[in-house]
Amino acid sequence: MDALWMVSPLLLVPLLLWTSSTFTFYFKKFFYVAWMMFLALLAIPMSVVKSGGRDIENMRIIRFLVRHVKYLLGLQIEVSGQEHLQLQGPYVIISNHQSSLDVLGMMEILPDRCTTIAKKELIYAGTVGLICWLGGIVFINRKKTSDAKNVMCDAAKTMLEDQIRLWVFPEGTRNQQGDLLPFKKGAFHLAVQAQVPIIPVVFSSYNSFYHRKEKQFNSGTIRLKILPKIETKGMSSDDVSSLADKSYQVGTSS
Repeated sequence: MDALWMVSPLLLVPLLLWTSSTFTFYFKKFFYVAWMMFLALLAIPMSVVKSGGRDIENMRIIRFLVRHVKYLLGLQIEVSGQEHLQLQGPYVIISNHQSSLDVLGMMEILPDRCTTIAKKELIYAGTVGLICWLGGIVFINRKKTSDAKNVMCDAAKTMLEDQIRLWVFPEGTRNQQGDLLPFKKGAFHLAVQAQVPIIPVVFSSYNSFYHRKEKQFNSGTIRLKILPKIETKGMSSDDVSSLADKSYQVGTSS
């Protein structure tokens, strides 16, 4: 009888996954967060041994460890335009931002010596925050515009000195409405200051399989479209607004 009581919850989980979309949503969300924290726990000592501490080369370890997660969640990732990332030297990648699932698409195509810019609060997210720091992720305080500008200025210098690439979400926040929010200017100031190209990446809408408000998280396909580079050579701060508008139009038309 005791054994039956122990086994019963294990039998109940598959039944609820089969019959309840709400249970499936919360189960997958919990599993995703917990598994990513576990992977971060594995990556921390590996990164310290490999690089001795904070180093963008640790993103290789993160990329390697995360790439299988899509299968556990019942997701497939299709990529087109991969050739547009085959550039020498630094550049800025911009993409739309829908949810934390974007990390899976990012790790699918993340080029070498590339890290991302993220909100400062992420550094406090337990093991995930620590591995983000070890991976060289640039943290900004979105509530203080002056601080964010200083970080972007420093990031532009680092891009050129260390020959790195940076991934930025110019919408500045998550958006699952199926359209693009107006772009913030930070990514474009960064690219212009460093005089490096911008490469737009478009994530397809997740609404067919993932929707937070409707508590839906089914199997599905994430499609990534990598677009041709947008040059910034010869541009100045006066061109930032038009550059942002051009990038926005490219993103919405793809």
